[in-house]
Amino acid sequence: MGGKKRDEEEQNNSEYAWLYGDPRHVLNPRNSTGMFCGIGANKDKPSVMYFDILKCALATNIMAAALQGLQCPTTQVCVKSCPSEFWALSPLAYLPNAKPANYFQQDFCVPSFQLQGTNLTTMDIINKELCPNFYTPTSSVLGRCLPSLGGNAFNPSNIPDNFSLPGLTKNQTVAAIMNATGAGGASNDLTNGFNAKDVGLRIFEDFAKSWQWIVAGLVIAMAVSILFLLLLRFTAPVLVWILIVGVLAVGAFGIWYCYNEYMSLVSSSLTFSNVGFSSNVQVYLQVRDTWLAFLIILCIVEAVLLLALIFLRTRILIAIALIQETSKALGHMMSTLFYPVITFVLLLVCVSYWGITALYLATSGGPMYRVVALNSSQGDCSSLRANETCNPETFNSSQYPGCQSARCVFINYNTEGLFQRNLFNLQIYNVVAFLWCVNFVIALGHCTLAGAFASYYWAFRKPADIPTFPLSQSFMRALRYHVGSLAFGALILTLVQIVRIILEYLDHKFKEAQNPCTRFLMCCLKCCFWCLEKFIKFINRNAYIMIAIYGKNFCVSAKNAFSLLMRNIIRVVVLDKVTDLLLFFGKLLVVGGVGVLAFFFFSGGIQTPGTTFQTAALNYYWMPIITVVFGAYLIAHGFFSVYNMGVDTLFLCFLEDLERNDGSAEKPYFMSKNLMKILNKKNKQPKTG
Repeated sequence: MGGKKRDEEEQNNSEYAWLYGDPRHVLNPRNSTGMFCGIGANKDKPSVMYFDILKCALATNIMAAALQGLQCPTTQVCVKSCPSEFWALSPLAYLPNAKPANYFQQDFCVPSFQLQGTNLTTMDIINKELCPNFYTPTSSVLGRCLPSLGGNAFNPSNIPDNFSLPGLTKNQTVAAIMNATGAGGASNDLTNGFNAKDVGLRIFEDFAKSWQWIVAGLVIAMAVSILFLLLLRFTAPVLVWILIVGVLAVGAFGIWYCYNEYMSLVSSSLTFSNVGFSSNVQVYLQVRDTWLAFLIILCIVEAVLLLALIFLRTRILIAIALIQETSKALGHMMSTLFYPVITFVLLLVCVSYWGITALYLATSGGPMYRVVALNSSQGDCSSLRANETCNPETFNSSQYPGCQSARCVFINYNTEGLFQRNLFNLQIYNVVAFLWCVNFVIALGHCTLAGAFASYYWAFRKPADIPTFPLSQSFMRALRYHVGSLAFGALILTLVQIVRIILEYLDHKFKEAQNPCTRFLMCCLKCCFWCLEKFIKFINRNAYIMIAIYGKNFCVSAKNAFSLLMRNIIRVVVLDKVTDLLLFFGKLLVVGGVGVLAFFFFSGGIQTPGTTFQTAALNYYWMPIITVVFGAYLIAHGFFSVYNMGVDTLFLCFLEDLERNDGSAEKPYFMSKNLMKILNKKNKQPKTG
């Protein structure tokens, strides 16, 4: 019975999180009565203010306590805005006939307490913490009024002469607050980090002023990427040979330079045995044998490249022809270039669902409140029972007449119950589901694009036989027939990624306790699983292509794709390297060109007559530049990933075409005339009917 009940309680974990989670525990601060600031009755009061910041800082670190949702041992109220100056209760307020309403500030008092008409004395109000008797400059950080320790907040000229606590002078009061809150210490750096909110506002202002030009830069990046991919149809041979010759020229220059350096040190008697071990690299460059070693290595590399160029020239021509064919396919199916937008939207949905579910899981336990004495020296608090729970909305301190400082304060979130005790496990399940969904979305994109490019290749008469909507048809086929195969491939990759995450966690957790042997073993494990992940991605990518072509299950498709590639391993390596070289050059061209243009524009190097944009109006002109460069890289990567998928798909189709067909009337080749010319093949009779 117990096992059955446990199974029933553990099922539908995500539903439990969404039903019982409350993100307001994290997003909104609470006052002492448990009410949220910024919503409901406190809609116009978004920040929470701490009465006695000294108690809060002395009890625990103010930053950690406030940001983790822990209550400090002092009264907290929701306020419209955090205090921005020093204030202390006037000594006149302690006189017997003084009216508290003339000295305290109602806006910072407990909402249920009204200064007007109260019969309480000043000391009663202070002892019961109904109103603060002092406050310091604070700023809102995630809805919490934290000390403004940066800048000149505690400059003596900014502190009024009457700012002092009972029994302390002005200097003693300031020193106590600075010591308690860590002004000038470690927490000062943290608070200064929070004061970077001003920098964030300036950056946001820059974006507001220049967003049109940022969008224009991204549009230029998109146009250049599309233009480059389409022009590869005509410029691929020239670009490939220019890049190959450039690599050989760089190697030849390196050989010449090393030879000159070697000859210039002929008279030098310095050797490695004389130098020994030195951390100064320049010392080794004065040794003649160093340049001899460089010369030998470069000569070997140059010779290998020349021999590869001579013996693999036909395969290089095949790679160039496939690249040209991919550009031609893109010209007929321009919609494929914009499919990464769909992938981005689906990935955004996955990330959003994971983040919201994680937030709901983290806040699924209800808040717990206990009765505590804020100041046990005020009265007899022996009547308080240990761990006595309470409700802050109905709590009445008159129940404890001998303890004036009895309060109902938040302690933590409820961790009792099976669901709450397994929150960590549920978060792990959420991470696994997130990785699985992300990998599935990527797999869906690969299969969809592969299906579209395969429909282009296997169209005998191009473009007449190409389907009307190849991309949308491929997308629907993938969703209708191949979801199981794509999910299985994504699961295999997810399991490997989970192992890598666990290894990284263990390495970080036990890093200080590791000896050289365990560090070496951990490094080997991480390297092996990194290689395994790369291999799985390679297998999955080609398996998805075969799934899109033949519609078989994942295992059969992965086996067939791997066997086909191993039978043509030389062609695979050549095509992969030539494509990588071209796409790297394309990314460099797009990102570098758009980045240089953005730099000259936003730095004022390019004038824009007839526009209202002024570079001098920007606070940080480099932020729009970084945004444009980063966005240009993402755009180029998105377009070039489609192109890379097209090359891989057409390559597998080409290999299948070679093995399945022989050019006869019954089995004609589907490859382009350029590819048949390179391979000295042709169709004996044109296909009719």
